[in-house]
Amino acid sequence: MEANSFSGSNKNWLRQIILFLASQNISLFGSSVVSFAIIWHITLETSSGTWVMLFTISALLPQVLVSLWGGVWADRHNRKYLIMLSDGFIALATLGLAIAFWAGYQRLEMLLAVSFVRSIAAGVQAPAVSALFPQLVPVDKLTKVQGVNQTLNSVLLLLSPAVGGVVLGSLGIVWAFMVDVVTASLAISVLSFIRVEKVGTEGETASVFTELKQGIAYTFSDRLLKSILICFGVSFFLITPAAVLTPLFVERTFGSDVWRLTANEIAWTLGTLIGGVFVSVKGEFKDKIRTLALGLMAFGILFALLGLAGNFAFYLMVMGTAGFFMPTVATVLTVMIQERVEAAMMGRVFSLVHIVTGSAMPVAILFFGPLADMVPISYILLVSGVLLALTGVLYQRMGKKLRAEFAP
Repeated sequence: MEANSFSGSNKNWLRQIILFLASQNISLFGSSVVSFAIIWHITLETSSGTWVMLFTISALLPQVLVSLWGGVWADRHNRKYLIMLSDGFIALATLGLAIAFWAGYQRLEMLLAVSFVRSIAAGVQAPAVSALFPQLVPVDKLTKVQGVNQTLNSVLLLLSPAVGGVVLGSLGIVWAFMVDVVTASLAISVLSFIRVEKVGTEGETASVFTELKQGIAYTFSDRLLKSILICFGVSFFLITPAAVLTPLFVERTFGSDVWRLTANEIAWTLGTLIGGVFVSVKGEFKDKIRTLALGLMAFGILFALLGLAGNFAFYLMVMGTAGFFMPTVATVLTVMIQERVEAAMMGRVFSLVHIVTGSAMPVAILFFGPLADMVPISYILLVSGVLLALTGVLYQRMGKKLRAEFAP
């Protein structure tokens, strides 16, 4: 399979990717600020788990469902323009919400409706963004660039809750909406300076459903891609307890002080920040399958240790260490796909990845959430951690056969 779709030159690729990373992280920052502001506003207004659940479904489910079509469109059309159109659509929807709130129509149903619309646009945008990287970056630089991107994401995830809280507390939620409108507009402006060619063939006559089926068949006919997709699904399912239930674990085990919950989030994010820097400095992992397997084993061991932690300082140290491995695992999985898949199929393959990752955690929380009210969360962390470590062991055992097929 010929997967290298890089179409730039050694002279301009760095400028191109700097502009692309800047545009996408500006967009991510605005979206994160709005997401935090909305969830906090709903929490403060209702103190209702049902409303929080409704917002979560509105923000996640449409993106998962639309991603399949988004992948087809990313392979049919110029990915740059799809991203710009999606950002513009999100900005207009958010601006409409701000105007409605200014006019006094401040119903919570409006927040759900606009979150639903924003999620649809994100479902179109996400596969295009993932598929565009190999067009802008030489194949031997993909890991380094993904490491830089993971680092920038971690920095913004540290800043966006603080900015969202300040804006919501001092100016009101409408100005949080306007932050997203401004950042989306900036992202579109920056992206307009990048030159990207369309990779799809001309004169395509196949229907969207036909191309969608072609993408599914292409992915599952390749043993490496199929194993990566399964690895994504299993890993995200088993990571869910550590990702979602740890605040509740901290509250039940160490106390309900706000600083403890804050420290829990900061420890993880700082770990991912350091891990992202490590990946960007290292630049390449020669044996990606082994690296992925070891990363999953490390995750599993550390998540099991979270369940055994009896001291809060030790707990934070383990949480931060676990965060360190996240950029490595995410980068290796993403780059393996980007190096493996041919350009004309990249959008559809990544749409399947987004569907798997977007649905694994909601499905998992439907199981682990009620379970957390029946058994101690420490047991859940311990068992899910052991299973995740075993997943890494199994992936390592499969490595010899997979390496024979994986030729970057």
